Amino acid sequence: MNGPNTDNTKAPVALEPIAMVALDAGRMLMEAGGSAQSVDEIVIKVAQGLGAERVDLRIGYASLAITIGIGDAGITRMRKVGHLGVNQRMEQAVQHLAVQVGKGGMTPAETRAALDCLWLATPRHSPAVMAVAVGLACAAFGRLLGMDWVAAGPVFVASAIGQYVRRELATRHVNVFIGATVVSFLSSTLGGLGARWAGSQTVATAMIASILLLVPGVPSLNAQNDILEGRPTLGSARAVWVAVLLIFVTAGLWLGQVLIEEGR
Repeated sequence: MNGPNTDNTKAPVALEPIAMVALDAGRMLMEAGGSAQSVDEIVIKVAQGLGAERVDLRIGYASLAITIGIGDAGITRMRKVGHLGVNQRMEQAVQHLAVQVGKGGMTPAETRAALDCLWLATPRHSPAVMAVAVGLACAAFGRLLGMDWVAAGPVFVASAIGQYVRRELATRHVNVFIGATVVSFLSSTLGGLGARWAGSQTVATAMIASILLLVPGVPSLNAQNDILEGRPTLGSARAVWVAVLLIFVTAGLWLGQVLIEEGR
């Protein structure tokens, strides 16, 4: 009679590291901008690769909950998810690691060490490179929207500065909506004033092009995919976040337009 009780006591200890490592893989993938479908596949692959026989995952906007089982033993654990950003290098690195773990042969400790290594070793672009790339992209999109060539330079400078400020605000953990308003106001004002001083005839378009860096493209696509894939709760939460962000971005643009109009 003591045998079964002993097994039930030890089972949670054996399952605990598997559950937590699988949750951390899912958390890193979500924070890197992964879709719910991708997170579900990766977490299941990692958990099964580490020995779990049954895996059930619940994906929320700010948390992940997993139930795994081996034989008659089972365990449920939850993990908080941080800010959902976009880091495709990290997303691909986690997916590649999950494929290796899914083949078997790795322990939870080895998988944990590999995840920690990914967090530290995955390369990131420098702030200067990101600012220049964003500036070029916004200037190019401005041209596609009908902005004249004279405004391209001011838009490049304004959006590059906006990207740098955006990164600095994120580093200091400023509220994402407040940060979006500040960057929208700053970039649109600089782009509009610069375009006017340069003699552009498309100042309004230049102001809009200067804030295109704030458009939440990946979250919008994930929200749509989540709803279409049968996860309306998560998809709706992401869609609401996108809508609120766009409201704050619009508020910053409006403040910039008011300032420029009053300065005439």
